[in-house]
Order: sequence, then C-alpha cells, then structure tokens
Amino acid sequence: MNLTTDRLHGVAVVRVHETRLMYPLLSEFANTITTLFGGGDRKVLLDLSTVTYVDSATIGCLMDLYRQATAAGGTLKLAGVQKRVETMLTMTGAQNFLEIHPDEPSALKSFGV
Repeated sequence: MNLTTDRLHGVAVVRVHETRLMYPLLSEFANTITTLFGGGDRKVLLDLSTVTYVDSATIGCLMDLYRQATAAGGTLKLAGVQKRVETMLTMTGAQNFLEIHPDEPSALKSFGV
C-alpha cells in the first residue's frame, strides 16, 4: 500500500497513492489511520485524489474509521474524491457521515487552519 502522511497546521494528511482502494489493501490502510487516532491525532484528512475505484469493503472501512474518529473525539474528512468514488459513497449513504471536500486546501480550511 502506497501511503504518505504529513502534518499541516495540526491536521494529519494521509495521501493515498493507489488508483484502486480495495479489500486486499484495507488492513494496512486502516491500521495507518487507527494508529494516528491512537497516537493522539484528532484531525485526519484522507486525500483520495488518485483513487478512481473503491469496493464495498472500502466503504465499510471508511465508515469504521469515521466511527473510530468520532469515538476518539476527532474528525475524519475526505478530499479530492473522484466522481466514480463519490457515486459509491452516495449510493451507500456514506456521504451522510463523511465530510467530502473537492480538494486538500478547501478541506484544510474546513478544519479552521
């Protein structure tokens, strides 16, 4: 799994460098995000701008990460969501929980930075 994590103005920005985010990659993906919340990060932004496809397991994983963020008193937001991925999030109702921003700068601004 190709991920990078940066911290910008108190926000942990996780950039996914995969075109397809699917079941075989989810364990490492979820562990990375869970570790951030476990380590005290409360503002996490997932940059999905390179992701063009997600499966149902990924939607479930994102919802689980949302629940973990909320339980930790934190926030999980998405940025750069491609149209096809946004359609999947909408079809499953996940967009009702996950805050989606068109790009990283607007997402960072939504955190108040």
